[in-house]
Amino acid sequence: MAKYSLPPLCVLFMLLITVSGQDEDASSPVGARRELVPAMFIFGDSLIDNGNNNNLPSFAKANYYPYGIDFEGGATGRFSNGYTMVDEIAELLGLPLIPAYSQASGEQMLHGINYASAAAGILDITGRNFVSRIPFNQQIQNFQSTLDQITDNLGADDVAQAIARCIFFVGMGSNDYLNNYLMPNYPTRNQYNGQQFADLLIQQYTRQLTSLYNLGARKFVVAGIGQMGCIPSILAQSPNGVCSLEVNRLVQPFNANMKTMINNLNANLPGAKFTYVDIAHMFQDIITNSRTYGFSVVNRGCCGIGRNRGQITCLPFQTPCPNREQYVFWDAFHPTEAVNIIMGRKAFNGDQSFVYPINIQQLANLDLDPN
Repeated sequence: MAKYSLPPLCVLFMLLITVSGQDEDASSPVGARRELVPAMFIFGDSLIDNGNNNNLPSFAKANYYPYGIDFEGGATGRFSNGYTMVDEIAELLGLPLIPAYSQASGEQMLHGINYASAAAGILDITGRNFVSRIPFNQQIQNFQSTLDQITDNLGADDVAQAIARCIFFVGMGSNDYLNNYLMPNYPTRNQYNGQQFADLLIQQYTRQLTSLYNLGARKFVVAGIGQMGCIPSILAQSPNGVCSLEVNRLVQPFNANMKTMINNLNANLPGAKFTYVDIAHMFQDIITNSRTYGFSVVNRGCCGIGRNRGQITCLPFQTPCPNREQYVFWDAFHPTEAVNIIMGRKAFNGDQSFVYPINIQQLANLDLDPN
C-alpha cells in the first residue's frame, strides 16, 4: 500500500481546486498543456491495471518483459505492449499518466490515482483462481482512504469541490465472466442463467457506483465489456477457431443492463453525470474495418502459446511478434497498444454510437454542482 505524506497532499489538492483548467506555461513540468479536469481516478481490472498487482502474491501479473516492450517505462505492470486505454484518455485530458495506487506518493498523486487490479471483479469472489487481487469493493475503500487523509486536513467542502470536477473511470465486469461464471470451479453457472447473472452484477455495480457518488464523485465514465467470445483464449477453445456466439450472447445482457443503469443513475443521483463507453461496439467496428485501421491479424495474440496464441498467455522473456501495430490482440486476453489508443480516442471524442449520452471531452467540460 502506498505511503502518503499528509501536508503535501493538502497542497496538491489545493492546487486541484485552484489551477485546474488553466493553461500552463513552458516552465511547467508537464509543458504547455490545458488540463480539462483536475484529475482522473481509475477503477477496474487488467485492461487498465498499471502495476497494483506487482507486489501482491498473485498469478495475475505483467511486470515482466515482453509486457511494456513498447512503453517508455518498460514492464510496469500494464497488460499490454504499451499504452492502456486510460493512458490515452489521460493524455487527451491534458493529464500525465496516472500512477498506480500501490506506488503513488507525493506529487505523483496530483493528477489522480489508478486503483485497478488484474483479476478483479464486481463480485468479491471473482478472480480467486489468481489468489490475490483487489476487488472493486476494496478499490473503493482504497479511494476512501485517500480521501480520508486529505479531508481531515483540508475540510470536506474544499475536497468536495475538487473531487466533483475530476473524472472517475470505471471498467469492471470482464472477470466476473472469464474468472467466475465461465470457470468450472465456480458454482455461479449452476445458480444463475445468463440474464440472472447480469442482473446480479448490475445490482451490485449500481450500489458500488453509488458509493463512489456518496464519496463525492460526480463525473463518471463507465466502460462496458467487449465481445469476449472473440478473444484468443476463447478462440483457442473453439473447434473452428471462430468467435464463440455462446460467450458473446452470454455477456450481451450485462451490457444491455449497463445502459439502463446509466440512465437510472443519471436520473436519480442529483448533480452527477454518467456516460457509457460501448466497448463491444468499438471492438466490432475495429474487427469489421480492420484493414482501414491498419490491422492484418485479428484472431490471435501477438505473444502467447498454442492455438491462436491463446492457450497460454505471454510468458516471461517470450519473443513477441515484431509487427505489433498490425495485431488487435497483444496476448490471450488483452488488446495491443494500437487498439487501446483507438478506443481511448473514440471514448474521448466519439459520437453516441460509441459513448453515450456524451463523450469524455464533453463530460470534462460540464460544470456540475457537487452538492
